[in-house]
Amino acid sequence: MAKRRTGIAAWYDKVVNFNVESLFTRRRAPGPPRTVYFNQNLPESYFDAKGKPKSEHVYCTNQVITSKYTIITFLPRNLLEQFRRIANIFFAFIAILQFFPEFSTISPGLVLIPIIIVLGITAIKDGYEDIKRHQSDRSVNHSQVRVLVADEWVNPNINGSKSRTFVRGIIPKRGSSKRQDVNKDIEADPNDAPSHNPAIEFDESDSMTEGDHHHIFGPDEKVSRPHWRKTLWEDVHVGDFVKIMDNEPIPADVLICATSEEENVAFVETKNLDGETNLKSRNASQALADLRSATECASKLNSFSVECDRPDTNMYRLNTTVTRGTEKTPADLQTVLLRGTVLRNTKWAIGVVLYTGVDTKIMMNAGGTPSKRSRVERQMNPQVLFNLGLLAIMGIVCAIADSKIEQYQYPEGAPWLYNDDVSYDNPKVNGIITWAFACITFQNVVPISLYISIEAVKTCQALWIYWDYDIFYKKTGQATIARSYNLSDDLGQIEYIFSDKTGTLTQNSMVFRQCSIGGSVYRGDEEEDDFSEKKISEGDAGAARTPSNDSSFASTSAVPAPNRSVEAVPDPLAAGAVKLSTGVLRHFRDEALANDLARAVDAEPDSENAAQARALNGFFSVLALCHTVLTAVDPKTGAIEYKAQSPDEAALVQAAADVGFIFRGREKETLLLQTPFSKEIERYELLNILEFTSARKRMSIVVRKLDETDNRLFLLTKGADNVIFERLKAGGDELKKTTEEHLDEFARDGLRTLTLAYKVIPEDEFEAWNDRYHEASTALENREEKIENICDQMEQDLRLLGATAIEDRLQDGVPETIADLKLAGIKIWVATGDKLETAIAIGHSTNLIADDSNIIIIRGGNEQGGRSVYQQMVTAVEDFFPDSGILDEHGIVAGVTSSSADESRPYPMRRLSTGAASIVGEDNGERPGGFVLVIDGTALGYALADDQHRSLLLRLAVQCEGVICCRVSPLQKALVVKLVKEGLKVMTLAIGDGANDVSMIQAADVGVGINGEEGLQAVNSSDYAIAQFRFLKRLILVHGHWSYARNGIMIVNFFYKNIVCIGVLWWFQIYCGWTSAYAFDYTYLLFWNSFWTIAPVLGIGLFDRIVDADVLMAFPELYRYGRERTWFSFKSFLIYMFDGVVQSVPLFFIITYAYFTTTPRTDGYDIPLYEFSTTMVFATVVTVSLFNGLNTNVWTGWVFFAVFVGIVLLWLFTLVYNAISPGWFVTDIYGNNYYLFRSAYFWLCQPITIAISLLPRYLYRSWQLGYAPGDLELLRYLRKTEPDADLANTLRERPQAERRTSLSARWRSSSRLGSHSRRFSAMSAASLASQYQSEDGLSLDPRRTPIDPRRASRTDMSTGVRSIHRGFDFATEENGVQMRRMQSNLSERRQSSRNLPSLTELTQSSPKRKASMRIFSSLRRKKPPTPKKEKDA
Repeated sequence: MAKRRTGIAAWYDKVVNFNVESLFTRRRAPGPPRTVYFNQNLPESYFDAKGKPKSEHVYCTNQVITSKYTIITFLPRNLLEQFRRIANIFFAFIAILQFFPEFSTISPGLVLIPIIIVLGITAIKDGYEDIKRHQSDRSVNHSQVRVLVADEWVNPNINGSKSRTFVRGIIPKRGSSKRQDVNKDIEADPNDAPSHNPAIEFDESDSMTEGDHHHIFGPDEKVSRPHWRKTLWEDVHVGDFVKIMDNEPIPADVLICATSEEENVAFVETKNLDGETNLKSRNASQALADLRSATECASKLNSFSVECDRPDTNMYRLNTTVTRGTEKTPADLQTVLLRGTVLRNTKWAIGVVLYTGVDTKIMMNAGGTPSKRSRVERQMNPQVLFNLGLLAIMGIVCAIADSKIEQYQYPEGAPWLYNDDVSYDNPKVNGIITWAFACITFQNVVPISLYISIEAVKTCQALWIYWDYDIFYKKTGQATIARSYNLSDDLGQIEYIFSDKTGTLTQNSMVFRQCSIGGSVYRGDEEEDDFSEKKISEGDAGAARTPSNDSSFASTSAVPAPNRSVEAVPDPLAAGAVKLSTGVLRHFRDEALANDLARAVDAEPDSENAAQARALNGFFSVLALCHTVLTAVDPKTGAIEYKAQSPDEAALVQAAADVGFIFRGREKETLLLQTPFSKEIERYELLNILEFTSARKRMSIVVRKLDETDNRLFLLTKGADNVIFERLKAGGDELKKTTEEHLDEFARDGLRTLTLAYKVIPEDEFEAWNDRYHEASTALENREEKIENICDQMEQDLRLLGATAIEDRLQDGVPETIADLKLAGIKIWVATGDKLETAIAIGHSTNLIADDSNIIIIRGGNEQGGRSVYQQMVTAVEDFFPDSGILDEHGIVAGVTSSSADESRPYPMRRLSTGAASIVGEDNGERPGGFVLVIDGTALGYALADDQHRSLLLRLAVQCEGVICCRVSPLQKALVVKLVKEGLKVMTLAIGDGANDVSMIQAADVGVGINGEEGLQAVNSSDYAIAQFRFLKRLILVHGHWSYARNGIMIVNFFYKNIVCIGVLWWFQIYCGWTSAYAFDYTYLLFWNSFWTIAPVLGIGLFDRIVDADVLMAFPELYRYGRERTWFSFKSFLIYMFDGVVQSVPLFFIITYAYFTTTPRTDGYDIPLYEFSTTMVFATVVTVSLFNGLNTNVWTGWVFFAVFVGIVLLWLFTLVYNAISPGWFVTDIYGNNYYLFRSAYFWLCQPITIAISLLPRYLYRSWQLGYAPGDLELLRYLRKTEPDADLANTLRERPQAERRTSLSARWRSSSRLGSHSRRFSAMSAASLASQYQSEDGLSLDPRRTPIDPRRASRTDMSTGVRSIHRGFDFATEENGVQMRRMQSNLSERRQSSRNLPSLTELTQSSPKRKASMRIFSSLRRKKPPTPKKEKDA
């Protein structure tokens, strides 16, 4: 972490980092805990003695404003932002100074024009950007939602009035802050439209039609009965009843009262909050489940209140209590619909508004719109200060010298000092005036045109990005857009990238690719992804993908919910097709598997094919039964679609259906399965669910087959391979070995693996276990730990069935892009709301986690009894980075001794046994694969709590090559970005595509939004908008590098060209008595930065290329020049300034002494000032232009034009200006053409002074190119000599020795340097020599190196468990509502059946069937003999 600066440096940091937003942003502090009342009056404690509501009980409006300016605040705020530039303050000072007659040079009004133009152009740009934000705010605030309206109903809660977005600087009125009496008769709202108005809707459950309630006199009658009226989002208040329809976004944080679905379940899409596109289930509050219509909601008999926490940023916690009468019912986040989510697959949901506007979770996690400044601009401030200091010194020298000269010469009677002894005209006063004149004379030392030029260049660079066809997404016709023009050079200096996962790196879409069953691997047939609807016959693979958000999808069950409208709900048992589920891209088809299944169906129990038949039947039965997936039927097509809370589960169940094992849904606790082995629907009674947790890494169910001949109990399990393998029954080593080999192949292909197993449970064992499980599930202390131990007892002696391999479809080019960005030296951190296991899996598939990387996991939630987060981090440093010196630094581990740390560790570090010998070596954590830190949101909350934790986290993270933060809130994403940006003082970039990424995007130096499926929130808050993650590579490596190099070189050349001019003027002061007089005619100075020298530097900023784009893309290592800030630094600034001063010496003195040694006049007269000074102007302009050209890397037609256009304009201007007669207007140089161009000195001084001035830089560049070429020089040379060569393939594919020999020989022969030539290692020894150590060292193939994934370790610091990892552990929604509901039903059944006789007692008369490996009885059917199974090719 960067050390704190003190003294002047700290003061300077405060000034330059002054936050303008703090003066204008009225950030509302979170209020106290609130109680929201419905159908009852507010208590008297809510009002003061005068009857006015207390401020803490006045809730904010639902209006959301992200714009920066209003009409009132635009001018002062924008000016304050612009005057953070020190140069602007200087320009304003000089302009004001020239309003005084003593210092006037030209019209004072003309002096103001440049500064007004600079401020105006920037203000127009900023205003345009903010208008777009206003438009975005308006589109959100003017969205509509249905709100309860009734004559007899009133919202008693006090809500503040909304602001007017363009004039919100005016203090808003509290128009609605009045006490409302719910018992008072309310007159009909005159604004209520008649019932035929489409904004008014009635509940379908009303027994009477709308027409029955209309007055006989027609439509003028106002609506009196309760109804729903469409209202703008910004007009929604705390305490309102709202009705949300299918596919509508949620306008505020809403407590669910009732839904259209059975058991009052609602499904929401939360990708704007956590980035996950899979649906989450929410359920209504039990206390409010009867409020299913507007009439019931408006009834005064249904009064209740909701006690809520104070608004906070925790996205995963919300505790409320519903009080209805005397009963209090708890409610949590599971019963709340948060703003930013979208209602899916639920016809309607009714709820009450608890939090609005800035108090909602998503807005609490959003930051204000920042005013970002590029690093180059910030670096210019000290350079401008340096020049201002130089200017002040020059002015002081002139002032002192002039004052001393006057004091010395006045007594001698100098005529020009006549009467210089009065109070307002004497040597001392004149010294001060001379200092002010010097500031005006030498003001170009800080050129105002520099800022105009930078704005123009950056605007053009934004256009270059927009017009780049290589980052244009043809599919959607979307170009890459620069929304903030002033950050283009920051793209070339990025050191850390923070990325969201879902939608940014992945599509969150799964493809079931391969599987291993009974030792046989099925790799699936290659085919294109399905995107068109295909109807199939019953039992076939299913229909292709269609949108999953069809509002017509029916409930899972055919039983209608109470009081809901009775509709014809399609029966899943009668459905004749299976369509692709949400998040599943294609069907799984394998010809070999189909043939094996066909043989298995006809196999005899004792035949050779029986073992494989049992494995196939068991494998797909586990896939089809062990899950929490719901079935829905599309009444239009009659096809089943699976509704899963995780796309992983959907892909698994979909794959089972694709091969004929179709899950037909549930009838309470009965699972329905159609298989190829049975003509009838098989039924299984669900007895227990052993839930998935990130610690267990597996899920199991206990089912009983409901068959007249087979009532056995089965445990069906799926989970991570290392967890399953250590619980397998002894024996079957050959199958284990083969399956492990297949798992390794799957992992090398970047696929996510899952292992399946089962066992048959004896009745007596299950009865005893079930009693223990019930006791554990009802325990009041250590319930979770007891349940986990009981589950572990059951999940032993399993029989292996096989493994699956799923591809989590990435965005196009993601692995290659990440690999190249890592080669560029950029560290990539992923911050996602996904689960830990999912995040790790994506890390593997995206190349963020290499095959041999060692994963360090830090978890939270163990602060009470387990190892704390701080102890986990300290242990990680001790175990993996003992020599880093982190623990030796003062304050890092203060208060934590080794003894106390050891005593608090609940588990020793140990190696996890996986059932195979020596898979993980003792030194696994020390292997050279690098380290990746994975930390969850809970642990991150502790780690960011104070400076001590933050410092240790940052130092630990820096030691790792990558960091993955999972289960983090949007605010935590922003805090992580700030931790790195402020702690390391590095350049950061954040990229995301959802509303949950807005805070992170705004916190980073550069924010990039992806215009994806999650809306435009990220794009609207971003600095750059792209269509695909892969475009980030070209945006950074090409446009970013080009822009940074162009802008950096342009700025130092700008300072150079002005210091040359100022140097010439300075040397002239020696001969003019230090009076700050001009050496040139003022018009030449006036147009110096406008015409004579502006074009060459603009040419550098617009058209220069350090190297071609294809080379930058092929060699990402070249980006180090940007990361190391090569192109712009204080050092380079000083070098160019010194170069300018040196060049001004020959330009002034050679010409001066040439003219003054002997007169060039043939008539013998002395030369006037403007004759020889005009020669200086010509020589200086040509020198500056050629010097700028010398610093240009690529000479194109535009560069030639830019270099020479200023020279041509100077000649034309001089010819015309010198020829203007006094009849037009008087000039000091009329007739100068007659003497100037006839003088031999003019023509001889030009080449001599220009050559002498440019000689030092020319010699340096020649030496650099010949003796010390860098990577860029060599590549430019190769491109020049071999323009058609593919440099990437040429330099990478040729053998290393040949490449060194041939290229070095060619370079030596071309440069004629012989034995003095520097060695050439393809791309200078500094950067690319190390990359040639392997043929594919820079290969873009993410699966290029067949490294055994078992080389890598995975260490959970919370438990000390170290294990292998193949890239995927099974993940699903932990403690989801569907899982909880199923568990609740099972618990009720267990409780009610505890006094009933067991099934064993009821079936004692029937012979007990011996458990065997035959998992299903369908294999025992008598069939004719079948041919033997053919071996796979």
